Amino acid sequence: MLQREDRKLETIPVGTLGMIPLEGCRPLGEKVDYYLAKWRKEWESEHKSTLAFAGYQRDSYILDASVPRFGSGEAKGIINESVRGYDLYLLVDVTNHSLTYSLFDQENHMSPDDHYQNLKRIIAAVGGKARRITVIMPFLYESRQHKRNNRESLDCALALQELVGMGVDNIITFDAHDPRVQNAIPLHGFETVQPSYQFIKGLLKNQKDLTIDADHMMVISPDEGGMGRAIYMANVLGLDMGMFYKRRDYTQIVNGKNPIVAHEFLGSSVEGKDMIIIDDMISSGDSMLEVAAELKARKARRIFACSTFGLFTNGLEKFDKAYEDGIIDRVLTTNLIYQPQELLDRPYYINCDLSKYIAYIIDTLNHDGSISQLLDPSERIQNLLNKYRNHQL
Repeated sequence: MLQREDRKLETIPVGTLGMIPLEGCRPLGEKVDYYLAKWRKEWESEHKSTLAFAGYQRDSYILDASVPRFGSGEAKGIINESVRGYDLYLLVDVTNHSLTYSLFDQENHMSPDDHYQNLKRIIAAVGGKARRITVIMPFLYESRQHKRNNRESLDCALALQELVGMGVDNIITFDAHDPRVQNAIPLHGFETVQPSYQFIKGLLKNQKDLTIDADHMMVISPDEGGMGRAIYMANVLGLDMGMFYKRRDYTQIVNGKNPIVAHEFLGSSVEGKDMIIIDDMISSGDSMLEVAAELKARKARRIFACSTFGLFTNGLEKFDKAYEDGIIDRVLTTNLIYQPQELLDRPYYINCDLSKYIAYIIDTLNHDGSISQLLDPSERIQNLLNKYRNHQL
């Protein structure tokens, strides 16, 4: 991984660094905070004691904020310390379904709408006093409703416009379902970050018998929409790529979408090769498992399923059975969203931690530095591959 000292942080900070991880994103925020505090304590510079670096070195950059609720279910955002002149970073996980609140003495699970509303409450509590506000929203709110096919709402575009209207300067997300949603806010910062490096690192660290070449391994996109990320991974690893496209029944709608009739495969032979299936999210998991089964039917060897967001909306039982039946060998997802303990305990699961990566991004942006080097991990991936082939990983 890129070391902090490898990056040229020669500029003074934009403002005093402050982080507010909303309740659903607290564990990730605390990990990010740990790295920031550690690096800034170790960093040697004659400028650290100057006025421009006031508040630079602290034990924690997490600010005291909360979103309490009234008995009716209504809420308010509170920040219990000054944020005037701060360079603020708000972290929110809109998919964390584990949190609850009381509504007329009944327990309600928080939906993405609730988390998004809480984000707006905290922005409103800032009251325009911060020097800059950056929202880090790993799973982009309403990103699955990113385009209009019929007379329907454009929720993602509306949310982005609402955030910049409230004073948000930059929005950082991971593996956006369709990056073109940034067209809704063309004059503001929007970055969609790919966790390719972390997937490769997680796989190489946990699977010691891989032969990474075009004769023994292949990258698979489970649909046409995800070809970009599969092409990138195939290119940096020097592998071939295959793709499935979904043949749908457009005469009916089930659960808001046209049901898939079959997965058709485009690509060279997969026989005897290890497969890396890469996608942006595992929702119910049906598509991922159907693609894995199709590959097994074509005599593929081992199957590693990589997905930025592991939602597992229908539970893990189908994945347990697929693992027992030899359909999948490993499942890799990130800690960008809530992970239940039962997922972390699964023998086939590999957790890809992105807290250090987010800390690098925040640290660099606070110095008003370029993050382009961080967004393109191809060089770091090559170094990783060399270490793996030399048995140094």
